[in-house]
Amino acid sequence: MQITGAVLETIGAQRPYAESRPIRVTELELGEPGPTELLVRMEAAGVCHSDLSVVDGNRVRPVPMLLGHEAAGIVEAVGAEVSDLEPGQRVVMTFLPRCGECAGCATDGQLPCQPGTIANNAGELLHGSRLLQRGEESVHHHLGVSGFATHAVVDRASVVPVGDDVPAEVAAVLGCAVLTGGGAVRNAARAAEGQSLMVIGLGGVGMAAVLIAVAEGLEVIAVDTVAEKLEQARRLGATAAYTPDEVGEQQVRADHVVECAGNARAFELAVTATRPGGRTVTVGLPAASARAEISPLQLTAEARTLIGSYLGSAVPSRDIPHYVELWRAGRLPVEELISSRIPLSRINEAMDQLADGRAVRQIIQFDR
Repeated sequence: MQITGAVLETIGAQRPYAESRPIRVTELELGEPGPTELLVRMEAAGVCHSDLSVVDGNRVRPVPMLLGHEAAGIVEAVGAEVSDLEPGQRVVMTFLPRCGECAGCATDGQLPCQPGTIANNAGELLHGSRLLQRGEESVHHHLGVSGFATHAVVDRASVVPVGDDVPAEVAAVLGCAVLTGGGAVRNAARAAEGQSLMVIGLGGVGMAAVLIAVAEGLEVIAVDTVAEKLEQARRLGATAAYTPDEVGEQQVRADHVVECAGNARAFELAVTATRPGGRTVTVGLPAASARAEISPLQLTAEARTLIGSYLGSAVPSRDIPHYVELWRAGRLPVEELISSRIPLSRINEAMDQLADGRAVRQIIQFDR
């Protein structure tokens, strides 16, 4: 079938992207779903830093690539081996499929799925499918989703169904920002009620970590360089908010620290700001060449734990329903993460907004 999608043509283009336009909205052919796959009509997609990290070259992926991984939509068709989903259901996309059989999947979310990671790096779906074509040219899939398009074919392992009462834009944000930020708090930091937790970097993932930490009854300290984001964090329930310089100058400390900024200096600050016996969790994705300096003695003498958390150390089929229930109970106002709603045609401008730190979550609406 013919679809419209946002294809990254070149990596590392000059900014502003609104002028260099590395992403082109174009017509493509999408193949039919295989036995374990399903066709989804996209309703909403979030513009995430993981998309930007491909555009700016921090995460090298094969191009041309149809971007987008945080999305939600309606199932339109299912493959012969998909028995638990049917047309008409709303599903949330997750950017790392889990085969359920490999050594990584046996770690209860602590390690990524091995076949899923291989497929993501190759620009394929979980079982090797390549279903995007533009004339004679093959176009790569992004993280098993390619959600910046009117339709997508994804593997069953890349989606989690949600109820019709969950709005599409809320469902989309649950699949990456909340899954990653919330998982860093619940699955990796494992902070107990009444403890303090600092979040460094208040993009979509960081602000979602604030929301989950507040819902879990933690004392939340928010850190960012942007005053408007600090104010938003306070409105969402953070008990204190600081710039990185203020954290250093005032020696602000927390029982646990979640680093969501994705740069080496933020990582160093996160380690320094963690109290003895606490956990430092890093979920940011800096450039592969980035290096940080920390004190091994500090880790040993203060009985620290340093944890890397990918996709929030989550099992999506377990964790997303939990976040849905928090949202239904009024304890997880995911709508507050949405900075703006845009058409697909403004995707290059959206990348500029994200790179400048001006947006938390921009949502592409496909009915515009």
